[in-house]
Amino acid sequence: MSRAKVERKPVAAVVVTVLFFAWLYLPILAVVLFSFNDRKSLAAFTGFSTRWYEAFFHDSALLDSLVASLEIAAVATAGSLLLGTMLALGLDRVHSWRGRAVGAVTLMPLVTPEIVTGVAALLFFTGLSVKLSLTTVVLAEITFSIAYVTVIVRGRLAGIPREVEEAARDLGCTPFQALRQVTLPALVPALVGSGLLVFALVFDDFVLAFFTTGVDPQPLPVRIYSSIRFGVSPAINAVGTLMLAFSALLIVAALLLPRLFHRSSSTRLDLITGGDRR
Repeated sequence: MSRAKVERKPVAAVVVTVLFFAWLYLPILAVVLFSFNDRKSLAAFTGFSTRWYEAFFHDSALLDSLVASLEIAAVATAGSLLLGTMLALGLDRVHSWRGRAVGAVTLMPLVTPEIVTGVAALLFFTGLSVKLSLTTVVLAEITFSIAYVTVIVRGRLAGIPREVEEAARDLGCTPFQALRQVTLPALVPALVGSGLLVFALVFDDFVLAFFTTGVDPQPLPVRIYSSIRFGVSPAINAVGTLMLAFSALLIVAALLLPRLFHRSSSTRLDLITGGDRR
């Protein structure tokens, strides 16, 4: 069998791949395209205009929802980073069957359908007679996002040798000082990456927000859904395009920034361990 024949790409696989990505991204590209349409039409593009972006920035209800989504994402990110990092540090130091059981339970939100989590959160809050508001949305989002932070931080902890903390303890640091001055700085890449990822997920999240939000102000994804039920406006395309661009920037930052922090933290670990990272 010739080398050219072995290296030839299967035509069927290429066709299926192209069709898959076309099916996945063409609707998104259509939303971006029609957000610049100069007519109130979702079927024919007649000219370039930014009128629908101007309409969005002059819509007080949509702007209130945008601010609410940003606040929810910021608070949920801070809460999940705090609790997820504490959980990851605890699980990293517990090697009994209890630690493995807690670690398995921690991963459940990642494999459980989000609608199940949303319904469970709604039943929990209504069972406690808690009025649905932005606070209930934040609590639900934190509960759902802790798993992402824990998994990412534990992955970073696995690459940090225990000798680093032991060396700090030998030099006179207390356990808390060793954690604050050595371990946490080494976790900065994981914290930055997981924080940006959680912020993007929470900002775009619809299911949990839909089940746990109150009347007003509603998170932006819920507000968009409510507006679509009464007719699709090209202004919604503008909002979707802005959300898509913002989420894409966050994901790119989540991929690039940890690498920059990783270089400095790796240099610091090498200085502490004398270059021995085994």
